[in-house]
Amino acid sequence: MGGSADLKQLAWDVYGFDGGKKVKGRKRQTLVDSLGLLLKVVVSEANAGERVLAAYALMELLEERPELLEKVEVIWVDSGYDGDKFALCVWLMIQAHVEVIRRTNQEFQVLPKRWVVERTFGWFNQYRRLSKDYERLPDQE
Repeated sequence: MGGSADLKQLAWDVYGFDGGKKVKGRKRQTLVDSLGLLLKVVVSEANAGERVLAAYALMELLEERPELLEKVEVIWVDSGYDGDKFALCVWLMIQAHVEVIRRTNQEFQVLPKRWVVERTFGWFNQYRRLSKDYERLPDQE
């Protein structure tokens, strides 16, 4: 009985609430190349900060496959990753500049470079297991 309660608590620990998007669940932080091909994915609770997750994913990729980051000069991000501390963190890890792609108005518009990662998320949604949150533990995602 104690094991079942521990498992439920563990499942809840990685199942947070994102106050910005008003959704509960998990967040997938992805690093992709210029073609939209996956380099690294980190799954966390929804209430984790984007900049912290991106720095963590970048650090893990640097430890696992440093050759993938040798020639990186610019990292394109959306406005959720804006900030001097994040840019400094990226510079200290891989000596790359962070370029924030911003919207100019509130209406929908296709942003340059932003569609690359959005297309990758579209590829994720083609698979039933990734389109909904069926798993209880993040290790199964």
